[in-house]
Amino acid sequence: MHTVAVLALDQVVPFDLSAPIDAFGRARLPDGRAAYRIRVCSVEAGREVDAGPFTLRAPYGLEALAEADTIILPGTENPTAPLPPGVAEALRAAAANGTRIASICVGAFILAATGLLDGLRATTHWIAAGELAALHPAVSVDPNVLYVDNGQFLTSAGAAAALDMCLHMIRRDHGSAVAADAARLSVMPLEREGGQAQFIVHTQPPVPAGTTMEPLLGWLEENADRDLTLEDIAARAGTSTRTLNRRFREQTGTTPLQWLHRARVRRAQYLLETTTYPVERIASQAGFGSPTAFRERFKRVVGTSPYAYRRAFQGAGREPAPVTAAP
Repeated sequence: MHTVAVLALDQVVPFDLSAPIDAFGRARLPDGRAAYRIRVCSVEAGREVDAGPFTLRAPYGLEALAEADTIILPGTENPTAPLPPGVAEALRAAAANGTRIASICVGAFILAATGLLDGLRATTHWIAAGELAALHPAVSVDPNVLYVDNGQFLTSAGAAAALDMCLHMIRRDHGSAVAADAARLSVMPLEREGGQAQFIVHTQPPVPAGTTMEPLLGWLEENADRDLTLEDIAARAGTSTRTLNRRFREQTGTTPLQWLHRARVRRAQYLLETTTYPVERIASQAGFGSPTAFRERFKRVVGTSPYAYRRAFQGAGREPAPVTAAP
Protein backbone atom coordinates (compact mmCIF):
# COMPACT_ATOMS: atom_id res chain seq x y z
CA MET A 1 0.00 0.00 0.00
CA HIS A 2 1.18 3.53 -0.81
CA THR A 3 2.26 5.22 2.44
CA VAL A 4 1.72 8.96 2.90
CA ALA A 5 3.63 10.63 5.75
CA VAL A 6 2.32 14.03 6.86
CA LEU A 7 4.97 15.98 8.78
CA ALA A 8 3.52 18.08 11.60
CA LEU A 9 5.98 20.64 12.96
CA ASP A 10 5.25 23.06 15.80
CA GLN A 11 2.69 25.75 14.91
CA VAL A 12 1.40 23.60 12.05
CA VAL A 13 -1.57 25.14 10.22
CA PRO A 14 -4.53 22.88 11.11
CA PHE A 15 -6.16 22.98 7.66
CA ASP A 16 -2.86 22.20 5.93
CA LEU A 17 -2.47 19.20 8.22
CA SER A 18 -6.01 17.87 7.86
CA ALA A 19 -6.56 18.43 4.12
CA PRO A 20 -4.15 15.71 2.90
CA ILE A 21 -5.22 13.33 5.68
CA ASP A 22 -8.83 13.75 4.57
CA ALA A 23 -8.18 13.66 0.80
CA PHE A 24 -5.90 10.62 0.78
CA GLY A 25 -7.97 8.93 3.47
CA ARG A 26 -11.10 9.07 1.31
CA ALA A 27 -9.43 7.47 -1.72
CA ARG A 28 -10.65 3.94 -2.39
CA LEU A 29 -9.53 1.51 -5.06
CA PRO A 30 -12.16 -0.06 -7.37
CA ASP A 31 -12.40 -3.11 -5.09
CA GLY A 32 -13.12 -0.90 -2.07
CA ARG A 33 -9.70 -1.13 -0.42
CA ALA A 34 -8.04 2.00 0.93
CA ALA A 35 -5.62 3.44 -1.61
CA TYR A 36 -3.25 4.95 0.97
CA ARG A 37 -1.84 4.32 4.42
CA ILE A 38 -1.48 7.65 6.28
CA ARG A 39 1.05 8.36 9.02
CA VAL A 40 1.26 11.64 10.93
CA CYS A 41 4.86 12.33 11.91
CA SER A 42 6.77 14.89 13.91
CA VAL A 43 10.36 15.40 14.97
CA GLU A 44 9.91 12.68 17.61
CA ALA A 45 7.27 9.99 17.98
CA GLY A 46 4.69 10.91 20.59
CA ARG A 47 5.92 14.47 20.86
CA GLU A 48 3.29 17.11 21.58
CA VAL A 49 2.84 19.44 18.58
CA ASP A 50 1.43 22.96 18.84
CA ALA A 51 -1.38 23.36 16.28
CA GLY A 52 -2.63 26.74 17.39
CA PRO A 53 -6.06 26.24 19.00
CA PHE A 54 -5.17 22.67 20.00
CA THR A 55 -2.24 20.32 20.44
CA LEU A 56 -1.67 16.86 19.03
CA ARG A 57 0.66 13.93 19.50
CA ALA A 58 2.11 12.48 16.33
CA PRO A 59 2.51 8.70 16.63
CA TYR A 60 5.56 8.64 14.33
CA GLY A 61 8.91 10.40 14.26
CA LEU A 62 11.26 11.41 11.45
CA GLU A 63 12.27 7.78 10.92
CA ALA A 64 8.86 7.21 9.29
CA LEU A 65 9.83 9.55 6.43
CA ALA A 66 12.33 6.95 5.19
CA GLU A 67 9.50 4.41 4.82
CA ALA A 68 7.04 6.72 3.04
CA ASP A 69 6.22 6.78 -0.67
CA THR A 70 4.92 10.35 -0.38
CA ILE A 71 5.75 13.03 2.19
CA ILE A 72 3.41 16.00 2.73
CA LEU A 73 4.73 19.22 4.30
CA PRO A 74 1.93 21.36 5.78
CA GLY A 75 2.63 25.03 6.41
CA THR A 76 3.41 26.56 9.80
CA GLU A 77 2.46 29.88 11.33
CA ASN A 78 6.08 31.07 11.13
CA PRO A 79 7.30 29.67 7.80
CA THR A 80 10.69 31.42 7.93
CA ALA A 81 11.68 29.86 11.28
CA PRO A 82 14.73 27.58 11.15
CA LEU A 83 13.94 23.93 10.65
CA PRO A 84 14.20 21.69 13.72
CA PRO A 85 17.36 19.55 13.82
CA GLY A 86 17.20 16.52 11.60
CA VAL A 87 14.26 17.63 9.43
CA ALA A 88 16.23 18.87 6.41
CA GLU A 89 18.50 15.84 6.53
CA ALA A 90 15.58 13.42 6.71
CA LEU A 91 13.84 15.10 3.77
CA ARG A 92 16.98 15.13 1.64
CA ALA A 93 17.61 11.46 2.40
CA ALA A 94 14.03 10.57 1.44
CA ALA A 95 14.36 12.55 -1.79
CA ALA A 96 17.58 10.74 -2.64
CA ASN A 97 15.64 7.48 -2.38
CA GLY A 98 13.02 8.76 -4.85
CA THR A 99 10.29 9.65 -2.37
CA ARG A 100 7.70 12.12 -3.66
CA ILE A 101 7.55 15.26 -1.52
CA ALA A 102 4.75 17.84 -1.68
CA SER A 103 4.29 21.06 0.27
CA ILE A 104 1.04 22.80 1.15
CA CYS A 105 0.75 26.58 1.27
CA VAL A 106 3.75 28.03 3.14
CA GLY A 107 5.06 24.50 3.61
CA ALA A 108 7.00 25.45 0.49
CA PHE A 109 9.38 27.31 2.81
CA ILE A 110 10.22 24.00 4.51
CA LEU A 111 10.86 22.27 1.20
CA ALA A 112 12.86 25.21 -0.18
CA ALA A 113 15.03 25.27 2.96
CA THR A 114 16.30 21.79 2.08
CA GLY A 115 17.58 22.98 -1.30
CA LEU A 116 15.42 20.43 -3.10
CA LEU A 117 13.49 23.14 -4.97
CA ASP A 118 16.60 24.90 -6.30
CA GLY A 119 16.30 25.36 -10.05
CA LEU A 120 12.64 24.36 -10.04
CA ARG A 121 9.35 26.19 -10.40
CA ALA A 122 7.23 26.34 -7.26
CA THR A 123 4.27 28.10 -5.71
CA THR A 124 2.94 29.03 -2.28
CA HIS A 125 0.22 31.24 -0.83
CA TRP A 126 0.20 34.41 -2.94
CA ILE A 127 0.72 36.62 0.10
CA ALA A 128 3.99 34.81 0.90
CA ALA A 129 5.28 34.38 -2.66
CA GLY A 130 7.48 37.48 -2.59
CA GLU A 131 9.13 36.43 0.65
CA LEU A 132 9.75 32.91 -0.62
CA ALA A 133 11.37 34.27 -3.77
CA ALA A 134 13.54 36.66 -1.76
CA LEU A 135 14.70 34.00 0.70
CA HIS A 136 15.30 31.37 -1.98
CA PRO A 137 16.37 33.09 -5.22
CA ALA A 138 17.30 29.74 -6.79
CA VAL A 139 13.59 28.81 -6.76
CA SER A 140 11.33 30.13 -9.55
CA VAL A 141 8.25 31.20 -7.60
CA ASP A 142 4.96 31.47 -9.50
CA PRO A 143 2.21 33.04 -7.37
CA ASN A 144 -0.48 32.69 -10.05
CA VAL A 145 -1.10 28.94 -9.95
CA LEU A 146 -2.93 26.53 -7.68
CA TYR A 147 -0.10 24.02 -7.64
CA VAL A 148 3.07 23.04 -9.48
CA ASP A 149 4.00 19.44 -10.27
CA ASN A 150 7.69 18.91 -11.00
CA GLY A 151 7.36 15.14 -10.88
CA GLN A 152 9.06 14.23 -7.61
CA PHE A 153 8.44 17.59 -5.95
CA LEU A 154 5.09 19.38 -5.82
CA THR A 155 4.00 22.63 -4.22
CA SER A 156 0.53 24.07 -3.73
CA ALA A 157 -0.92 27.48 -3.03
CA GLY A 158 -2.91 28.23 0.11
CA ALA A 159 -5.99 26.69 1.69
CA ALA A 160 -8.23 24.81 -0.79
CA ALA A 161 -5.39 24.50 -3.31
CA ALA A 162 -4.12 21.72 -1.04
CA LEU A 163 -7.12 19.64 -2.11
CA ASP A 164 -6.49 20.44 -5.78
CA MET A 165 -2.95 19.12 -5.46
CA CYS A 166 -3.91 16.05 -3.42
CA LEU A 167 -6.62 15.07 -5.90
CA HIS A 168 -4.12 15.56 -8.70
CA MET A 169 -1.70 13.17 -6.98
CA ILE A 170 -4.46 10.62 -6.38
CA ARG A 171 -5.36 10.81 -10.04
CA ARG A 172 -1.74 10.47 -11.05
CA ASP A 173 -1.38 7.39 -8.84
CA HIS A 174 -4.67 5.60 -9.47
CA GLY A 175 -6.48 7.25 -12.39
CA SER A 176 -9.53 9.45 -12.85
CA ALA A 177 -12.19 7.14 -11.43
CA VAL A 178 -10.51 6.87 -8.01
CA ALA A 179 -9.75 10.60 -7.92
CA ALA A 180 -13.28 11.55 -9.02
CA ASP A 181 -14.75 9.42 -6.24
CA ALA A 182 -12.46 11.05 -3.66
CA ALA A 183 -13.44 14.46 -5.01
CA ARG A 184 -17.16 13.73 -4.72
CA LEU A 185 -16.75 12.57 -1.14
CA SER A 186 -14.84 15.78 -0.39
CA VAL A 187 -17.56 17.85 -2.14
CA MET A 188 -14.77 19.20 -4.31
CA PRO A 189 -14.56 19.53 -8.09
CA LEU A 190 -11.63 17.84 -9.81
CA GLU A 191 -10.95 21.05 -11.70
CA ARG A 192 -11.20 24.66 -10.59
CA GLU A 193 -10.60 27.76 -12.60
CA GLY A 194 -7.06 28.97 -12.01
CA GLY A 195 -3.99 30.40 -13.62
CA GLN A 196 -2.59 27.05 -14.61
CA ALA A 197 -3.29 24.16 -16.91
CA GLN A 198 -4.42 21.42 -14.58
CA PHE A 199 -4.21 17.79 -15.57
CA ILE A 200 -7.58 17.10 -13.96
CA VAL A 201 -10.93 16.46 -15.61
CA HIS A 202 -14.59 15.88 -14.93
CA THR A 203 -16.45 13.20 -16.81
CA GLN A 204 -18.96 16.03 -17.24
CA PRO A 205 -18.43 19.79 -17.05
CA PRO A 206 -19.68 21.44 -13.85
CA VAL A 207 -23.14 22.99 -14.10
CA PRO A 208 -24.09 25.60 -11.47
CA ALA A 209 -27.24 24.24 -9.85
CA GLY A 210 -30.29 26.45 -9.51
CA THR A 211 -29.27 29.09 -12.05
CA THR A 212 -31.37 30.17 -15.03
CA MET A 213 -28.49 29.03 -17.24
CA GLU A 214 -28.65 25.45 -15.95
CA PRO A 215 -30.94 24.05 -18.71
CA LEU A 216 -28.84 25.76 -21.38
CA LEU A 217 -25.61 24.39 -19.94
CA GLY A 218 -27.08 20.90 -19.95
CA TRP A 219 -28.04 21.34 -23.60
CA LEU A 220 -24.56 22.64 -24.45
CA GLU A 221 -22.98 19.65 -22.78
CA GLU A 222 -25.16 17.23 -24.73
CA ASN A 223 -24.50 19.02 -28.01
CA ALA A 224 -20.81 19.89 -27.57
CA ASP A 225 -19.94 17.81 -30.64
CA ARG A 226 -22.03 20.08 -32.91
CA ASP A 227 -20.66 23.08 -34.78
CA LEU A 228 -22.42 25.66 -32.60
CA THR A 229 -22.15 29.41 -33.01
CA LEU A 230 -22.96 32.12 -30.49
CA GLU A 231 -26.14 32.80 -32.47
CA ASP A 232 -27.15 29.12 -32.19
CA ILE A 233 -26.70 29.22 -28.43
CA ALA A 234 -28.61 32.51 -28.09
CA ALA A 235 -31.47 31.08 -30.17
CA ARG A 236 -31.64 28.07 -27.89
CA ALA A 237 -31.73 30.39 -24.86
CA GLY A 238 -34.40 32.55 -26.51
CA THR A 239 -32.45 35.75 -26.08
CA SER A 240 -30.08 38.09 -27.89
CA THR A 241 -26.37 37.33 -28.07
CA ARG A 242 -25.65 40.43 -25.98
CA THR A 243 -28.04 39.40 -23.20
CA LEU A 244 -26.77 35.83 -23.39
CA ASN A 245 -23.16 36.92 -22.92
CA ARG A 246 -24.09 39.12 -19.95
CA ARG A 247 -26.18 36.51 -18.16
CA PHE A 248 -23.73 33.75 -18.92
CA ARG A 249 -20.79 35.66 -17.46
CA GLU A 250 -22.83 36.64 -14.38
CA GLN A 251 -23.73 33.02 -13.62
CA THR A 252 -20.70 31.06 -14.82
CA GLY A 253 -17.84 33.58 -14.81
CA THR A 254 -17.06 32.98 -18.48
CA THR A 255 -18.56 33.32 -21.97
CA PRO A 256 -20.72 30.75 -23.78
CA LEU A 257 -18.04 29.87 -26.32
CA GLN A 258 -15.31 29.62 -23.69
CA TRP A 259 -17.51 27.31 -21.64
CA LEU A 260 -18.19 25.22 -24.74
CA HIS A 261 -14.48 24.98 -25.57
CA ARG A 262 -13.71 23.75 -22.05
CA ALA A 263 -16.57 21.23 -22.20
CA ARG A 264 -15.10 19.87 -25.42
CA VAL A 265 -11.63 19.64 -23.91
CA ARG A 266 -13.01 17.78 -20.89
CA ARG A 267 -14.79 15.32 -23.16
CA ALA A 268 -11.55 14.82 -25.07
CA GLN A 269 -9.63 14.24 -21.83
CA TYR A 270 -12.14 11.58 -20.80
CA LEU A 271 -11.87 9.82 -24.16
CA LEU A 272 -8.06 9.99 -24.10
CA GLU A 273 -8.05 8.38 -20.67
CA THR A 274 -10.66 5.68 -21.22
CA THR A 275 -10.42 4.64 -24.86
CA THR A 276 -7.84 3.70 -27.48
CA TYR A 277 -9.53 5.84 -30.14
CA PRO A 278 -7.13 7.70 -32.44
CA VAL A 279 -6.80 11.44 -31.93
CA GLU A 280 -8.68 12.14 -35.15
CA ARG A 281 -11.76 10.29 -33.91
CA ILE A 282 -11.59 11.96 -30.50
CA ALA A 283 -11.34 15.37 -32.19
CA SER A 284 -14.58 14.64 -34.05
CA GLN A 285 -16.46 13.20 -31.08
CA ALA A 286 -15.42 16.08 -28.85
CA GLY A 287 -16.75 18.63 -31.34
CA PHE A 288 -13.58 20.09 -32.81
CA GLY A 289 -13.60 21.06 -36.46
CA SER A 290 -10.33 19.32 -37.26
CA PRO A 291 -7.52 17.37 -35.56
CA THR A 292 -5.29 20.42 -35.91
CA ALA A 293 -7.81 22.68 -34.15
CA PHE A 294 -8.21 20.02 -31.47
CA ARG A 295 -4.48 19.75 -30.82
CA GLU A 296 -4.07 23.53 -30.64
CA ARG A 297 -7.00 24.06 -28.27
CA PHE A 298 -6.04 21.08 -26.11
CA LYS A 299 -2.45 22.31 -25.73
CA ARG A 300 -3.68 25.82 -24.90
CA VAL A 301 -6.06 24.63 -22.15
CA VAL A 302 -4.28 21.59 -20.71
CA GLY A 303 -0.68 22.59 -21.34
CA THR A 304 0.38 19.41 -23.12
CA SER A 305 -0.43 17.49 -26.30
CA PRO A 306 -3.20 14.87 -26.54
CA TYR A 307 -0.58 12.14 -27.06
CA ALA A 308 1.43 13.20 -23.99
CA TYR A 309 -1.75 13.48 -21.95
CA ARG A 310 -2.81 9.94 -22.88
CA ARG A 311 0.62 8.55 -21.97
CA ALA A 312 0.54 10.32 -18.60
CA PHE A 313 -2.99 9.51 -17.52
CA GLN A 314 -3.93 6.14 -18.94
CA GLY A 315 -1.29 4.66 -16.62
CA ALA A 316 1.65 2.44 -17.40
CA GLY A 317 0.64 -1.16 -18.00
CA ARG A 318 -3.07 -0.47 -17.54
CA GLU A 319 -5.49 -1.25 -20.32
CA PRO A 320 -7.98 1.57 -20.96
CA ALA A 321 -11.58 0.73 -20.24
CA PRO A 322 -13.77 0.19 -23.31
CA VAL A 323 -16.22 2.97 -24.08
CA THR A 324 -19.27 2.61 -26.29
CA ALA A 325 -19.75 5.73 -28.38
CA ALA A 326 -20.99 6.66 -31.79
CA PRO A 327 -18.20 7.03 -34.38
